[in-house]
Amino acid sequence: MDENYQTYVNRLVRLTLPTAYQGQLTHIQKSPKFKDRQPIPFPGYTLITPPQGDDPINHEFYIHLARIQQELIEKIPDLLISVPTSSFHFTAANLIWEERYRQSRQSYPDYEQQIRNAIQNSFDQYRANAPFAATQQWQVLGLLIYPRALVVGLVPQDEAAYDALTLLRRAVYQNRDLIGLGVDQQYHFTAHITLGYFDDIPEAFDRDRLVELLIQINDRWLDQPPPLFTVQQVQLRQFENMVQYDRKPDDPVIFLEG
Repeated sequence: MDENYQTYVNRLVRLTLPTAYQGQLTHIQKSPKFKDRQPIPFPGYTLITPPQGDDPINHEFYIHLARIQQELIEKIPDLLISVPTSSFHFTAANLIWEERYRQSRQSYPDYEQQIRNAIQNSFDQYRANAPFAATQQWQVLGLLIYPRALVVGLVPQDEAAYDALTLLRRAVYQNRDLIGLGVDQQYHFTAHITLGYFDDIPEAFDRDRLVELLIQINDRWLDQPPPLFTVQQVQLRQFENMVQYDRKPDDPVIFLEG
């Protein structure tokens, strides 16, 4: 289901065009994952890089993103619910969440152990079929507007990095044990880091002003690119909401670089 490298890059470039922003802003909605600007229960599993609080490798990158997030909050305070910078992360593969997760967990008394075992098998399959990528570095392309969130879109430094990550995703999504546990691929891969979720959309919301702000930030990144983001490892993490991502010491992890 994932695209080839060039198709992926071309799609993300289109998503950062002013015309795309104008169209996307007509469809944004308040995120149902927050109430009174606080996260509500939204449990599940995901495969992500270590969140910012556990990721010293990307320290400078995350400092830069925190500055951008603060700038956005200052300029559109009523629109955006910021996520804690400590929870910033790169999602390698969405697994299962909310109602499907709750149902699957009820169906299997040892669900937690089964999903750990299945993910470990996918990681082992990846190692057996692909060498480690020489580098796994990604660069900021620009801000992306999701229906319920504002995110930073990333593209790989080279095709090898992209192919390595999509190979890992195939090992996950084609794992029959994981499919049996309720995991399936529902989205095209879009490498991103979420800065915030949309709150109630003000009636007098000035879309043109926001488009101008996003373009200004993107142009600034063209002139002064932020640090590269390194995807060194991908971890299985359980989440209770959209700001809390936990792992146990024996949860599976795979190193993609080195």
